Amino acid sequence: MNREHLRSLFTTKSARVETNRGEAYYARLYEQCKARLEELKKIEPLRKISIKEILEDEGVSRRDFLKWASATTAMLMLPSSFTPLVAEAAELMTRVPVIWIELQDCAGNSEAFIRSDGPKVDDIILEIISLEFQETLMAAAGHQAEAQLEDAMEHFKGKYLLFVEGAIPVGPGREWCTIGASGETFEEHLKRVANDAAAIVAVGTCATFGGVPAAAPNPTGAVGVMDVVNNKPIINIPACPANPANMVGVILHYVLTGQIPELDSLLRPKFAFGYRIHDNCERRAHFDAGEFVEEWGDEGAKNNFCLYKMGCKGPMTFNNCSIVRYNESVNWPIGSGHGCIGCSEPGFWDKYAYERPMADANIKMAPGGGVEKSVDEFGLGLLTAAGVGIAIHAAASAIAGKKSEGEE
Repeated sequence: MNREHLRSLFTTKSARVETNRGEAYYARLYEQCKARLEELKKIEPLRKISIKEILEDEGVSRRDFLKWASATTAMLMLPSSFTPLVAEAAELMTRVPVIWIELQDCAGNSEAFIRSDGPKVDDIILEIISLEFQETLMAAAGHQAEAQLEDAMEHFKGKYLLFVEGAIPVGPGREWCTIGASGETFEEHLKRVANDAAAIVAVGTCATFGGVPAAAPNPTGAVGVMDVVNNKPIINIPACPANPANMVGVILHYVLTGQIPELDSLLRPKFAFGYRIHDNCERRAHFDAGEFVEEWGDEGAKNNFCLYKMGCKGPMTFNNCSIVRYNESVNWPIGSGHGCIGCSEPGFWDKYAYERPMADANIKMAPGGGVEKSVDEFGLGLLTAAGVGIAIHAAASAIAGKKSEGEE
């Protein structure tokens, strides 16, 4: 990937985030959403579940639910006047069938959306969606599971959202990864199930960009969904694991509008991946002040200084985890003292998961390629230019800080 291509990724019109499209646009969208929800109300729910009752059983009051709806409306970059529609859409999510398949992965994204000891509204809503097939969670196995998938595909033909977790091996090692008694390869399986989907949601970095399975030397030739399927709308929700709030946001947007959300050039929803982690980081003030952690456990670490010099990739990573956070919004990696490792970016793991800034990287060539030979090659890319600029800023800030101390 050369400098011009990388520059185009960040300067193209699709990368711009427009948070205010004007009153006329939102008035049309509001009426469209109302009509969409009225149509969904006429459809029999696929699961006989009362969301209101479940929320009450979990101790979530109507007031709490509306607060969640308000926050979710803001996350989707919609005006606050849409809040009642978002709440209504959440109550109609049982009308949209979801089929979830797992390919070359660790099931970490499935874990992310089912693991909660005190579930918040996002978790509850993910539990009540009409999940018609999910190999990890369902009781059926073997031929029974295969029959259930076929039934769901036939019954909801052209209507289901297909969630894909895991990378797709397409190289010489693809024959190591098969599914079912027929020995269908993951690539064949994905193409067949995707054929009748309304849209595809690639969940996690493995499904979006290949992730860890695609790390050098990538023995199976692992790639993301968008490298295999090209005849369906695809929404990428990268990260390792993907945040459940973003999964809910994508489904909710589809229920509300009947369309996929606005995407960037990497097919990521802009409401979740429109901004850099660095721009909303709680340690950003320390970066601007030239206050950095220099070694693990030093005084900077004890004072929650910026982690850039310890390899934080927040300046190069687009994700909303600094806002949404994980584990019921309790914390996130930088909050717990470890820098961002860029898990939602293409090239993760090879390009980001080391604990030094980009400009200080000394990455060795891995067998079979896939990793830049040296830091010099990073200079070819815009990301490196950003990294070097940030490093210069970091050094200048530190020098300015020392001078200031000396003057005092």
